[in-house]
Amino acid sequence: MFRKKFIALAVGALTLGLSACGSSSSQSTSSGASAGNSTLTLGSVTAPTTLSAQDASWGDQAAFTVGVYDTLLRLAPDGTLAANLATEWKYNADKTVLTLTLRDDVSFTDGTKFDASVAVQNLIRFRDGASPDKSILGPLKDAKALDATHVELTLTDSDPSFLTRLSRNAGYQESPATFGNKDINTIAVGSGPYLYDAANTVIGSSYAYAKNPKYWDPSKQHYDKIVVKVLSDPTAMLNAIKGHQLNAGRLLTNDALDQVKAAGYTINSAEGEWIGVFLLDRAGTMNPALKDVRVRQAINYAFDKDALLQAIGKGYGTPTTQIFSPANPAFDATLDARYPYNPAKAKDLLAEAGYPNGFTLEMPSTSFWPSATFTLLAQQLKDIGITVSNVDTGQNFISDLLTPKYPASLMQLQQDPSWELIQFSIAPTSIFNPFKYTNPDVAALIDGVHDAANQADIDAAAKKLNTYIVENAWFAPWYRPQSNYATDANTVMTLIPGIPISSTPIYNYTPKG
Repeated sequence: MFRKKFIALAVGALTLGLSACGSSSSQSTSSGASAGNSTLTLGSVTAPTTLSAQDASWGDQAAFTVGVYDTLLRLAPDGTLAANLATEWKYNADKTVLTLTLRDDVSFTDGTKFDASVAVQNLIRFRDGASPDKSILGPLKDAKALDATHVELTLTDSDPSFLTRLSRNAGYQESPATFGNKDINTIAVGSGPYLYDAANTVIGSSYAYAKNPKYWDPSKQHYDKIVVKVLSDPTAMLNAIKGHQLNAGRLLTNDALDQVKAAGYTINSAEGEWIGVFLLDRAGTMNPALKDVRVRQAINYAFDKDALLQAIGKGYGTPTTQIFSPANPAFDATLDARYPYNPAKAKDLLAEAGYPNGFTLEMPSTSFWPSATFTLLAQQLKDIGITVSNVDTGQNFISDLLTPKYPASLMQLQQDPSWELIQFSIAPTSIFNPFKYTNPDVAALIDGVHDAANQADIDAAAKKLNTYIVENAWFAPWYRPQSNYATDANTVMTLIPGIPISSTPIYNYTPKG
């Protein structure tokens, strides 16, 4: 849900609570499908924290920037890497120096020409910026322009996911003429298929984009205009869909799919995320109990995953104990039987760890999930003696979580390929390891993935790491929810394997017929 990878889903502070959810249907109906598909109107569950490429988030927030900013590389519909602003790429023997060949016919919408020096500036700015995803360019030691069309990137070490990262927000290219502007966070200037339309944008509510008349690849321009409406309340999103105010929108819950289908929409589904409890303070610096693996295992035994899937996910999804997906070679189906629902076992483990009477666990809450979700979470932990103290953090939920201010939290995140997932949720430098916790065993297992000689060895090493993470209860996953996007009868959404639905590029939406 949050991307990096709502959020990332994939990230940044979530903007929750929308004062303009009840927007009139006249704009999207008259300019959308019924008007010859000249406008694509999307519903987003979160507003962007910034429109600056340097600080941009991924996941759901990508909808606000991916149409404006070209990336150096892109993902083809089958999930493979494809050329974009970079037409060729080549590593040296040990994969620590990457050379990119760039297009020479691209200009930003303000007239500034794109070249190697601009690419270097954008890469360094992202690495050193404030994006919650900036760590994905952590391996970038240096970048230099060899000439106008060639960039040389030097890495501190080889990184199996580095090229893929250049197809995401880390590869965004923004006009250097905007770098010193005071309004850089609210005015986006890129070279992408669409221009940011500030005049028709209402910050925090509705964001408008117009077709770039000078775009170098017209095949990516399927609409004259794009409108992205912020609908963070599930009911508001559902009403907008039922009222045909949107061509497409993310469904926060799965309890009204029949109503969505009855309204004439297609449900686009994928299980690319997991939801459960992040046991962040594994060293016990904030809550000493979490240092004991038996306590973390007890928390895993406390949750009735099947019941939670039915109650919260309405049965749309699959129970799991793993943050690696079945599509990942590191996934081990036998591990999903590791923590069956067993409150008695959980109580025994707490007693063995020295907590026969339980303890209090402070966790953040937010209106992003229905309050019943937090009630169920607290009740199941209470049944084994753990008292949850929920703190409503509102729009500061993510920022407070990553500060970090809480030892554990409910969370939902995407399931990336092995190395990306390691760098996102497991490694001490990862964004969702805010306590920067590691130990020698995990460090050695991560090194094993990194240093593997071939893909088979990488997969085997990643499976060992996954097993360790599950056995030592770094997380308490509940299930892989079925994430759903609704598209109307006039809109086709092409999903890309390996990335969350929420990160689907604007140009992967096309008019039907």
